[in-house]
Amino acid sequence: MASMSSTLVETVSINYEDFNESFLTCGTCLCTYDGGEHTPKLLQCSHTVCLHCLTRIAASQTRDAGCFRCPICRELITIPRGGVQALPPSFLVNQLLDLMARQRREVIPQCSSHPGRELLFCETCDCVFCRHCADGPHSDTPCDHTVVPFSIALKRMSEILLYRANECLSKLGSARDAVASELRRLETAATAADDAIDRHFNELKAALEKRHCELKSAASAAATHKRKLLEEQLKLIDAEKTKVEAECSGLQQQVEVREVSSRAAALGARLGDAAALAEPRENAFLAVDFGHNDAQQRFSEALAQLGRVRTSTTFPGLCTLQLESGCVCGLEVSVVLRTVDYHGEARSTGGDPVSAAATLDDAPLPCTVTDLDSGHYRITLRPWSAGSLCIRVLVFSRAVRDSPLRAEVACAAAPLLLWGARGAGKEQLSQPVAVARCPKRREIYVLDAGNSRVMVLDEETFAFKSHIVNEGLEGRSCTGIAVTADGIVAVNWRTRTLTEVSVEGSTLRTIESERLVEPVCVACDPRGRRLAVGDNGARCVFVFDSRGALEREVGNGSLGLVGGLALAEDMLVVADAAVRVYGSDGQLRATLAPVPKGRGGYGGVAIEDTESGRHIVCIRSTRGRPALLVLEATANGRILAACELAEKKPRRVAGLTLLPNKRVLLADLAGNCLRLHTYW
Repeated sequence: MASMSSTLVETVSINYEDFNESFLTCGTCLCTYDGGEHTPKLLQCSHTVCLHCLTRIAASQTRDAGCFRCPICRELITIPRGGVQALPPSFLVNQLLDLMARQRREVIPQCSSHPGRELLFCETCDCVFCRHCADGPHSDTPCDHTVVPFSIALKRMSEILLYRANECLSKLGSARDAVASELRRLETAATAADDAIDRHFNELKAALEKRHCELKSAASAAATHKRKLLEEQLKLIDAEKTKVEAECSGLQQQVEVREVSSRAAALGARLGDAAALAEPRENAFLAVDFGHNDAQQRFSEALAQLGRVRTSTTFPGLCTLQLESGCVCGLEVSVVLRTVDYHGEARSTGGDPVSAAATLDDAPLPCTVTDLDSGHYRITLRPWSAGSLCIRVLVFSRAVRDSPLRAEVACAAAPLLLWGARGAGKEQLSQPVAVARCPKRREIYVLDAGNSRVMVLDEETFAFKSHIVNEGLEGRSCTGIAVTADGIVAVNWRTRTLTEVSVEGSTLRTIESERLVEPVCVACDPRGRRLAVGDNGARCVFVFDSRGALEREVGNGSLGLVGGLALAEDMLVVADAAVRVYGSDGQLRATLAPVPKGRGGYGGVAIEDTESGRHIVCIRSTRGRPALLVLEATANGRILAACELAEKKPRRVAGLTLLPNKRVLLADLAGNCLRLHTYW
């Protein structure tokens, strides 16, 4: 059998940089040897030094110009007759240089069209070429292009590829952790769902078992009661039977007629008693009825609808957030979350566990999430100061795409609309002192005092419709207006009269009273019948009934300058230096949000009835800074909303009226315009 032998061949991997530094670099100047200035020279001591270093060292020798010391071993070296240039070359180093040059030429990518020419790479144009590619775009490389050897570019690309690969691996690792975490949460949720189902059905089983026991107990009790009565009747029958048998015993041996006759009479009496016991005093009817009502059917239907398994296809990473309103200090900020599935399709149902957290300048801010049951969710909050707002929204405890949503909260609210300019034209105003709205006719009435008329506008578009002109409006002295059932009523402080005018301009009636001194504003109840007139001369409010007769005086001469009135069926609101709430009996109920004496007052007020309760909307000016306020119409008058007015601030608000969608229209007397704002 032929013997088998093997040879172990060892291979050595040499790092190019280390090899180049150890054998191809001058130990004195640390420059790489070449065929020019740094030509390698072999010294008598067998060390190799480049020509540049030897020339410098020889020139520095002053004592003995014919020799110098080796910079490596310090051995004395004799300079040949031809100088240091005549020193022999280091053949070994030159051979190594040639070898490395050949190896480098083999590694460096070369141009396929021009063999032996190194490829270059333009980072600006992302293209490969060589210097001899005359037909290419880089035959004369522009100075603003970044061109590097292709080998270097390849190395850079490799590094970028490696970096991106590591980034991709890192993200994939994070993704795997997230999916694994979601799987664990799913298992927890599934276990919790099983527990909830078991718990609820155990409760149902317990309720069914309880009802089962109740019915059985009721049937047993009924049977026991009937059984007791029937058994008592049996005992009576047996007792009577025994007595009859006793009476009949020995009757055949009885020879005394009188005795037999007596017993026969007694038995006749007992025969009547036996007849009374012949029919059972209690019946044997006992049944359980499940058809007396539809409870069983309703139970079956309810059982079929009992519980539901909720799931969702919402993909948080694609859900979006959008601000529905501006961010103004004191007003409600509304953000809508729109949910979509993994494919980007909008969801149409709600029920997702959505959580939100808000901060204002890093301070927590309460917020509320409302499920609109349409795939949309509304997040509402109310910042009470200006600053940086940050809202974070999570679905399934995962952030949605636009979270966190950031916005800046402004300190004052800009108007939604500015309408009008000074003048007497069709769409011009001069001292608008009051404004009112008629929901039935969907019109807005502006008391244009400077032009002695009432302007009529469309409620939706604010388009001009007509002017109402009447002799009761003349004299530029009307300062208040209100909508009645048949038209409008205006108050004239100079003539001290109330004039009700139709929308066509005809006079419907005139109300006068010797009690009026300086009437400045008027309000009408929702039915358009009762009127309240604020009188600055009398320092009170006069209430007139539907016939125009004086009904009540409110305030007792203690009111300040009345800036606004609002009248409801059971409430009168007067705004002077505070918001004063009176009952239907004229008694003061509350004094809300007073302005410090001499620092301002109110310029308009309105009552709003909402599902959450009754609110008071008013405009307050403090030190020339107008602001909208929404107060709770209760004894404490909590401020629900408040915002200052910005951008061409109103110079003097003389009245307001409420419009749909939480909007308020202000009459700016000094600015000769109308301002539309949101107040919630």
